Amino acid sequence: MTALDPGLALVVSVAVAGGLETAVGEPPAAAHPVALLGQAVEPLAGTDFGVPRLAGTVYALAVPTSCALVAAAAVALAARLPVPFADALLAGLVLWVASSVRLLVESGRRVVESSDTDLEDARGALLALVGRDASELSAGLVRSAAVESLAENFSDGFLAPLSAFVAFSFVSLPAAAAAAAFLKGANTMDSMFGYPGPFGWASARLDDALMFVPARASTPFLAVGAGDPEAPLRARRYAREPASPNAGWPMGTLAAALNVRLEKPGTYTLNGVAGHPTVTESHGAVGAVCRGAVLAYGVAVTVGVLRWL
Repeated sequence: MTALDPGLALVVSVAVAGGLETAVGEPPAAAHPVALLGQAVEPLAGTDFGVPRLAGTVYALAVPTSCALVAAAAVALAARLPVPFADALLAGLVLWVASSVRLLVESGRRVVESSDTDLEDARGALLALVGRDASELSAGLVRSAAVESLAENFSDGFLAPLSAFVAFSFVSLPAAAAAAAFLKGANTMDSMFGYPGPFGWASARLDDALMFVPARASTPFLAVGAGDPEAPLRARRYAREPASPNAGWPMGTLAAALNVRLEKPGTYTLNGVAGHPTVTESHGAVGAVCRGAVLAYGVAVTVGVLRWL
């Protein structure tokens, strides 16, 4: 097969990922590669061989690297098939699996819509977004947690793999797929083990390093999505409030753009002079994430078109 133009390959791959995200959302849960990865790595915490920090570091690097190698090999092999666009189509599937926004939006919307009518349901639905104990949270704090998760997961779960895919497409299409898969593998390891303690230390630190740029790059997308392009400038004062070196940037941007108080009791408060998000303001956060995602896909496609022309 004749090699596909790199710009056209990027356009096709991003279009596949964006189309599947819009039409399907997520692969079936029983066959979702990320869910299967989570099940596969879960037993690792019990195999630290008495040296939890060393074992955790090895696993934190080995699992994402394995994901990257599998993705790269699959796309490289697809390029050899006598099928037009086979490698670009498969790379698009990898990007679709590695990034997620529709499920995030749907989960956030459910929390927001039930927060004023069925607080217990909202607290239960919130568990799909955050790991904190929601049993005593007020309606305002439940919506605050939902908005915080929408912002942070837009950065970590969507923009990070998409931007890595675009950046490494300048190397090759297999490299682009590998970059997205590596980020998703590292993010999964952080989600599974990245809590305080020697075993999860490396997973948490690697995820912090990988998300440094995407967290800051997410701010213009969220700000434009919220209709306030200047919000990132005001969000800088909130960015260092959370312990995470990254989460404060996307969360602070929505706090500033929507003029709402985002608070994790006893841990941090962003924009403390405002009130907790109302239902209407929380829907504004959902809309900002949707529009930010469309804008990000648009930028990625534009990069491919400019390379192609």
